[in-house]
Amino acid sequence: MDEKEIKEFVKGRYSKIATKEESYCSCCSGVDLTIEQAKAAGYTMEDIKSIPEEAVFGLGCGNPTALADLKEGETVLDLGSGGGIDVFLAANKVGESGKVIGVDMTEEMVETAVKNAEEGKYENVEFKLGEIENLPVNDDSIDVIISNCVINLTPDKLVAYKEAFRVLRPGGHILVSDLVTEGNIPGEIKRSFDAWSNCIAGAMEKGAYLDTIKEAGFKDIQTVEQHYFTEPNMDERLVGKITSVQIKAVK
Repeated sequence: MDEKEIKEFVKGRYSKIATKEESYCSCCSGVDLTIEQAKAAGYTMEDIKSIPEEAVFGLGCGNPTALADLKEGETVLDLGSGGGIDVFLAANKVGESGKVIGVDMTEEMVETAVKNAEEGKYENVEFKLGEIENLPVNDDSIDVIISNCVINLTPDKLVAYKEAFRVLRPGGHILVSDLVTEGNIPGEIKRSFDAWSNCIAGAMEKGAYLDTIKEAGFKDIQTVEQHYFTEPNMDERLVGKITSVQIKAVK
């Protein structure tokens, strides 16, 4: 499998999630179970009730807006914005004087997010179709970058972090929720398209992941929170080897 094949498979999978042809987790279909999945990722019921219902897909491995220290008037960029859950939560925090931009490579997700913004009457958000390795965003234009279990979906994480560094203003920071590994995972899983779209196959070893962020130019890299990641019907070979991390770093 090559990078293009992986990307097309992931894009196809999330297109189906956006149009509700399938759910992220086959055992998590239905509104109640989707909300439970979101709560398990770190969202509170207060968070969920404060944004459009259709923005919640039960995706992600954390709640980056809870840790990003967002302030009124800031410009925020969400990498892999999906239906807009983190964009809308961030928009509530930066207020009318701020702005939140969501970028997603899946056209159906962008269409869904735009519709959610219209229904929620959000005036301070914008959604763009694009890839995190080639962001449709100007240099030095963003105060804070957030991302939720998306960077592990790209085969080239260094390019993605270099792009994040490019668009961030000097002194700005990132708060990324992502999955990393503790030790090696089986090659069979690494070569699985399904495992790629489930954010597992693309997960890097934690030390290598942190080194990638440093290589992209970031400073003051710190793991703000971390915990073992699990999900229903997880392959027993992965139990205890996948960690959800919340990482902050500064340009």
